[in-house]
Amino acid sequence: MNIVTLLPFIVLIGAMFLMTRSAKKKQQAAAQMRNEMQPGTGIRTIGGMYATVKEVHDDAVLLEVAPGVHAVYAKNAIGAVLADDEYNRIVHGTEDDLNEDTPVVPDDASSLTEPAETAEPAGASDDSRIDLGKKDAAAEADDAQPKKTDGESDAK
Repeated sequence: MNIVTLLPFIVLIGAMFLMTRSAKKKQQAAAQMRNEMQPGTGIRTIGGMYATVKEVHDDAVLLEVAPGVHAVYAKNAIGAVLADDEYNRIVHGTEDDLNEDTPVVPDDASSLTEPAETAEPAGASDDSRIDLGKKDAAAEADDAQPKKTDGESDAK
């Protein structure tokens, strides 16, 4: 056989070897990270939930997802173990993260049901409107045509 014919196969096998090796390294790093978890560590699950580790078992971890709320998760569901300062910044927030330009979202729906303080009462006139004359032209057209009563038709 000719070496030119075998060259694409050799390149393909080499690329597969490199991809497999890279994937194995990532899996080993993730497993090591999960094995190094300690109670009190902040984590992020693969679903994006932040929690604190309470207990670590062989294949599962007990997480505190909210004060007094615990859940059991598989170790494979842990996406990242976070540093304490990063976990506190994300979960609890800091003054540096709060931007005055961003709107504040209320914790309840009371602002949606209560009338706005700046809204004008019904019937208040708005002096800033511009009269485009459309209403007057329509009124003049109605006055020019005689009104019809029941039973009358346009036929003459």
